[in-house]
Amino acid sequence: AKVVLKIPRLQSKSYTINKFPQYIQSKLQSIKSYNMWFSSALIPTLFLISRTTLAFSPSLHHVDQHSSVFSSAATALYSTAADSSPATASSTTTSSPGDRDILVRAARGEQVERTPVWLMRQAGRYMAAFREYSTKYPFRERSETPSMATELSLQCHRAYGMDGIIMFSDILTPLPTLGIDFDVVRGKGPQIYTEIRTEDDVAKLADPSNLNFDEKLPFIRDILGTLSQEAEKGNTSLIGFVGAPFTLAAYTIEGKSSKDCLATKKMMMADEIGENKAMSQFMDKLAVMIGNYGCHQIECGAQVIQMFESWAHQLSPKGFEQYAKPAAQKAIRLMKERYPDVPVIYFANGGSSFLELQRDMGCDMIGVDWAVDMAQARKILGPDIPISGNLDPTILFGTKEQIEQAVRDCIDKAGGPGKHLLNLGHGVMQGTPEEAVGWLVDECKRYRG
Repeated sequence: AKVVLKIPRLQSKSYTINKFPQYIQSKLQSIKSYNMWFSSALIPTLFLISRTTLAFSPSLHHVDQHSSVFSSAATALYSTAADSSPATASSTTTSSPGDRDILVRAARGEQVERTPVWLMRQAGRYMAAFREYSTKYPFRERSETPSMATELSLQCHRAYGMDGIIMFSDILTPLPTLGIDFDVVRGKGPQIYTEIRTEDDVAKLADPSNLNFDEKLPFIRDILGTLSQEAEKGNTSLIGFVGAPFTLAAYTIEGKSSKDCLATKKMMMADEIGENKAMSQFMDKLAVMIGNYGCHQIECGAQVIQMFESWAHQLSPKGFEQYAKPAAQKAIRLMKERYPDVPVIYFANGGSSFLELQRDMGCDMIGVDWAVDMAQARKILGPDIPISGNLDPTILFGTKEQIEQAVRDCIDKAGGPGKHLLNLGHGVMQGTPEEAVGWLVDECKRYRG
């Protein structure tokens, strides 16, 4: 079908700001009235048309409302496309009724009709639309302002149609509820300003069993509440996430990213001989806070929780088993006791060298990094433990054919279509070609073995 949009002559600010999204909406409604089978792949094209038209409008050169116009137009495009696209078995760009919870069902360990897909850091700087915000606003402003966080969470789903929307936030976000101050500084990354070295330092932190997240982090309910509505309209799932206790402890103790995690490991060794029990006490407080924070996200609308053990690569198998694992299990147990039907995914970045120790985490699904072959990971975990992962993120710099083959290989090694949850083995890298993400998602949705 050939669709022709006549772009109106933009002669005034008021017409452009107030009328342009409605104009696009009306045109798409006309398409819908003719019962055209409308693929969501058309959305980026029409969105680009709207952006280009606005960019070349002389009347808009100094208008600060571009972002809201783009967002409004994109929402109109997305909503109309979602409403007017009937499901077809042969098209990976159309939506079917089962797409709403296919990711949730897969995370519970159910065999599903096809392999679902989402990507860590799918809301990230590889997207030009995302960089329009990240180059202008500091991280905490973006992640703690509901309107911005919501928009950044939705951009990738509008463009690629992943099977889950994940809240744009950070694993460090709940630290202030305990009295730990942090920021994310451009060019430096996370900076934690509260020192934790002694048992007295830990004792000064807030009681994690008595935290009011609505009071301390009021933006979380706003963000997840809006995203829950958008996920329902977009026929997809909503993913929340938390950091694992060891990772948050190490970040706090080191005060920033660290190559060797030496201060943390010294505290672990002092704790082991009973000289200073600050490490185990701190981990316990973090486990309770994280478990309760995950429950709060569920109460705000999250349908799946992923726990990120981002610093697992800093741990030996002994360190993992002695410190990281028990604390993560406690946080997971708190979530599962209160919300047994909400799946929890545990992902240990760099933890594939001790994957056998993760069989009994108490979660519903194990995410694996890219350093282990998916067939080997499946063998280690066994056939009964649901698995997620684990494409090498650098494959997205390859050709379309290479990406599609990698997707098929990963799905086959995990047991075949519908037998696991496809993801990268780490986050989408900055500089990743945007079209490559679309190729990955489309092939995953298309492939039936």
